[in-house]
Amino acid sequence: MKAIILLSGGLDSATTLAIARYQQYECYALSVDYGQRHESELTAAQAVAYSLGVCQHQVIKIDLAAFGGSALTDPSVAVPIKGEKAAIPVTYVPARNTVMLSLALAWAETLGSHDIFIGVNAIDYSGYPDCRPEYIEAFERMANLATKAAIEGNKVVVHAPLINLSKQEIIQKGMSLGVNYSLTVSCYQADEAGLACGVCDACRIRRAGFDKAGIPDPTGYKRD
Repeated sequence: MKAIILLSGGLDSATTLAIARYQQYECYALSVDYGQRHESELTAAQAVAYSLGVCQHQVIKIDLAAFGGSALTDPSVAVPIKGEKAAIPVTYVPARNTVMLSLALAWAETLGSHDIFIGVNAIDYSGYPDCRPEYIEAFERMANLATKAAIEGNKVVVHAPLINLSKQEIIQKGMSLGVNYSLTVSCYQADEAGLACGVCDACRIRRAGFDKAGIPDPTGYKRD
């Protein structure tokens, strides 16, 4: 069985890749260079893909930064460092998961794959609307209306194995599957070496997850 795994280089997507591999899928990793300010996550994605033995790793370049609208793609918008009070924070990238899942869908149809994995999470996350179960269900319905493969009877399944797990549970799951979290980059404003700021939402959620799991945090922090 072939599966497309959306691989950002962060903790969640690395765990998702490990889960797909454990389920005996032939894993094809897809990373997207969308103009994010934390480009070191793409280097991390390459390291994770190699360490977990994917069949192929593709990096697709698109330019969501041309539209702006997010602290992750627009340098004029600061990344929040004291906790984000808005229901949907400024680190939300408009339509990012929709774009990425669409690219994964195209590759899946080309490869003859019926399975797409994405590491979205609806518990320990930043409130993004495209990380909710109802969004994943809606995209899967759309995918099965929009592709030649599905019309011919080869339905697509979008797997979100982390959707109802806490960050603590995700880390524990990944550790049991041999994920090397020192290779991953989660920080919204990591430097070129992948060192994390330690104060953005992603860093705070990640660090708290390791603390709750009782596992030493292998992340390199710029302010440590």
